[in-house]
Amino acid sequence: MNAIVVDRRALVALAIDAARSGDTDTVTRAIASGVDVNAISPRGDSLLMLACYYGHTGTVRALIERGADINQRDGRGQTPLSGVAFKGLIDVAAVLVEAGAAIDAASPDGRTPLMMAAAFNREEMVVWLLAHGALQDARDANGLRAIDIAGAMGANLNLFRA
Repeated sequence: MNAIVVDRRALVALAIDAARSGDTDTVTRAIASGVDVNAISPRGDSLLMLACYYGHTGTVRALIERGADINQRDGRGQTPLSGVAFKGLIDVAAVLVEAGAAIDAASPDGRTPLMMAAAFNREEMVVWLLAHGALQDARDANGLRAIDIAGAMGANLNLFRA
């Protein structure tokens, strides 16, 4: 019988590429073959962060079902929810929050997902995050709130008025 030799680094790289491209089948097979569900890319992005950032809701669900850490920070200290808030991907945010993601998890600079959405003028995401309990009065390392950041970007400040 011939033994099959598997290059573990190549398998992790395959899982990373599959998460980025939304190839759920390949990601789940790689995990079943021993790749850590919380494996990270050389840039510090987890499989979940990559699937989230590129909007692959099905892959996100599959990773969460297999135990992915929904609050695992990337190399910049941001959570998957911050990544999708920046991109305005409400469908992915809903999957994360439903699974228990911390809605106000701040990055090292104090920026929350709401602040990220405000900074990039993602109005629908701002409304969604507020409706799901995001704190308006949280302040980043510079003392700024989401409304302050939104104002600096010329965004619609009425989104923050209750």
